[in-house]
Amino acid sequence: MYDFTKEEQMILSMVDDVCHDRIGPVAAEVDESDSFPWKLQELLAESGIISMLFEEKYGGAGVSLNCWLRCIERISQESCSVASIVTTATMGSRPLLLAGSEAQKDRLIPDIASGDVRTCFALTEPQAGTHVANIATTATKTNDGYVINGSKVFATGGSVADIFTIFAQVEESGTKKLTCFLVDRDADGLSIGRDEDKMGMRGSASCPLYFDNMEVPESAVVGKVGDGFDIVYGTLYGGRLCAAAFGIGLSKRAYAEALAYANSRVQFSQTIGNFQAIRLKLADMEIGIKAAELLIDHAATLYMKNDPELRAYSSCTKIFCAELANKVTADAIQIFGGYGYCKDYPVERLYRDARILTIFEGTSEILRTTLAKAALNENRKA
Repeated sequence: MYDFTKEEQMILSMVDDVCHDRIGPVAAEVDESDSFPWKLQELLAESGIISMLFEEKYGGAGVSLNCWLRCIERISQESCSVASIVTTATMGSRPLLLAGSEAQKDRLIPDIASGDVRTCFALTEPQAGTHVANIATTATKTNDGYVINGSKVFATGGSVADIFTIFAQVEESGTKKLTCFLVDRDADGLSIGRDEDKMGMRGSASCPLYFDNMEVPESAVVGKVGDGFDIVYGTLYGGRLCAAAFGIGLSKRAYAEALAYANSRVQFSQTIGNFQAIRLKLADMEIGIKAAELLIDHAATLYMKNDPELRAYSSCTKIFCAELANKVTADAIQIFGGYGYCKDYPVERLYRDARILTIFEGTSEILRTTLAKAALNENRKA
């Protein structure tokens, strides 16, 4: 397991306190209201949780990715919706950190790290999710910059964002070049749709975006024209680890709830934890969680080293942790029986939150397909 510094251990302890004292007590309310939790956004900013992964020169703590992911796990044990506030700030700013100019970084990153500016990473389109090459949004060059037309869907944090990082096709000499753009919320031609009424991760403000002859200046380009693919995948590798951290957090909480219930629920004059069928489920939960922790720690270390193996490990980790969360939360409900199907118990919410994990940041099916394709290609070259 990763060896945290003393400073990181203090940060983890602080996050644990915030989760126990401030986030946990209102997690069910966030889910029920399906409203963006502005007070918790302020809390995460004031406590330095939003900024912790950013470098010190931008106002952050510069913690390791391993520490940051452990914090996301812990917050997810209380509420994935609240954890998404932190991950959205990171995902939305990642394109800037990867390819932005120093002027762009200096202007925006400190305010993103402080929580004063909220970001949104908008990639998915109605006809193009993981298949980035199918992105249909266009950016046409003008004398003053670009005119963008198209739309995005499921833009997490979109309805509350101040800045959007979007991707569009720029045509040069008959060739389409995927390009990243920074878009201000008040840009002419930008329309923000209503929040989706989702099954889980409620309150995370996911909505469509529409671009109708939206004008942006040339300075809105992040990196160079045509850098889009590198920026997308440089961001998505980290996004898959975020999803994995959600999965581990959900699994840990569901396991803890199932353990406690199995030790207290009495049937046939004994607690149900004495039944072999229950014990087998609990053992499988623990095995999966311990394996997931090893996977995500290794993948995070590869990420920080910019190791080429990250491409495969980020997919493996995301698949494993996402599917683990779906299984552990489902088994927790089974252990609770009819009570697990009721909103009075948190496992019902955990189950709903887990369901998205095999879908977003690359479906389990497409990630498996790309893993196998890469392995087959390597085998042919050998």
